[in-house]
Amino acid sequence: MADSARRRSISRAELAAHNKPGDLWISIQGKIYDVSEWINDHPGGDLPLRNLAGQDATDAFVAYHPGAAWQYLDRFFNGCYLRDYSVSEVSRDYRRLVSEFVKMGLYDRKGHVTLVSMWFIALLFGASVLGVLRSESMWVHLLCGGMMGFLWIQSGWMGHDSGHYQIMSGPGLNRFAQVLTGNCLAGISIAWWKRNHNAHHIACNSLDFDPDLQHMPFFVVSSKFFGSLTSYYYERKMNFDAVCRFLVSHQHWTFYPVMCFARINLFAQSFALLLSKQKVPNRGQEMLGLLAYWIWYPLLVSCLPNWGEMIMFVMASFAVTGIQHVQFCLNHFASSVYVGPPSGNDWFEKQTAGTLNIQCSPWMDWFHGGLQFQIEHHLFPRLPRCHLRKISPFVKELCKKHSLPYNSASFWKANAMTIGTLRAAALQARDLASPVPKNLVWEAVNTFG
Repeated sequence: MADSARRRSISRAELAAHNKPGDLWISIQGKIYDVSEWINDHPGGDLPLRNLAGQDATDAFVAYHPGAAWQYLDRFFNGCYLRDYSVSEVSRDYRRLVSEFVKMGLYDRKGHVTLVSMWFIALLFGASVLGVLRSESMWVHLLCGGMMGFLWIQSGWMGHDSGHYQIMSGPGLNRFAQVLTGNCLAGISIAWWKRNHNAHHIACNSLDFDPDLQHMPFFVVSSKFFGSLTSYYYERKMNFDAVCRFLVSHQHWTFYPVMCFARINLFAQSFALLLSKQKVPNRGQEMLGLLAYWIWYPLLVSCLPNWGEMIMFVMASFAVTGIQHVQFCLNHFASSVYVGPPSGNDWFEKQTAGTLNIQCSPWMDWFHGGLQFQIEHHLFPRLPRCHLRKISPFVKELCKKHSLPYNSASFWKANAMTIGTLRAAALQARDLASPVPKNLVWEAVNTFG
């Protein structure tokens, strides 16, 4: 590239043209970086770079990277600058807040959450195994199944934390904690979770880019899904056909029962990724971790005296951990949604609009695992959850200053809002004014209303 080209400035339209595989450019503070090759080695996966390519991604970069990451940017600088680069007042205040939290040392002080959680998980695991092996009481076995479900919830919070920031003293131990709490104890691939979760954070509540809203044929949160949107996460069309319409028409009734068994979907998604042609870091570790789970859990269940208690144990553990699946939905199902790729120039606005906090007392923070301050978590994903309550007033003040939503509701109210959103979409799906291809099952069920 000639010297003049290296120093040239480009327009936003020119930058937007570089958003295709093999040609991915992003802007960070007005400098243009070519990340076409880096996409293969990016620790956060390929999706954040693909989804933000062709635009300014400064706020997303600030949110997800420590200060030490800035020194590595120059290797990707292509010599171009973004013409007329400017920073909105919202972004300026947001970046200032990130800087203040760094100076306060909040990103480095992780508290004792990890230690307490690991002891709690060990206690639940030991008690559950001991109850199965040493007791002959059906009720004790039922209780042990419930404790196993609570163990999965707590291991889920640890896996969530370790995917966002280093919860252990070094990267090796952090990786060990990820595989132990995710793959080995819960049967969920941490590689799948990181890929899915990073896509969710980057494209928060985008109907076609956020996988956490793409639950067809069981659930839809907006009538926009009726147009059979294309999922840019799953890379396929989400067909709203007759079967989907039938299921969605009753989704406000089936929501909680399905959540009791939502874990099965996570098992399937984990294996689907690990057995795919996608590049998966440490694929061998991931598979061995899942293998460990599929040895110890069925073996423990087999120690129960009869098939009835085996089924009861599994259903109890799945139903209890279903609480966590409900919690994941409460933060976003009833919030603002949009269609299209995420936009880097309204990062703060999109995160606040698409997120709902859950009001609770400090003594209940352990139950919600940080999701009670989901707005704060989405804006500052690397911040340890023990500080989310502390920074909440700052975020609320910033939202008020710029007339942005800061939505929160009690746990029960959030459930009601979620069911209300599902019911509204269900009633729209029942409207035959916009028919979709029907099959005999649909006709038979709906002939008499």
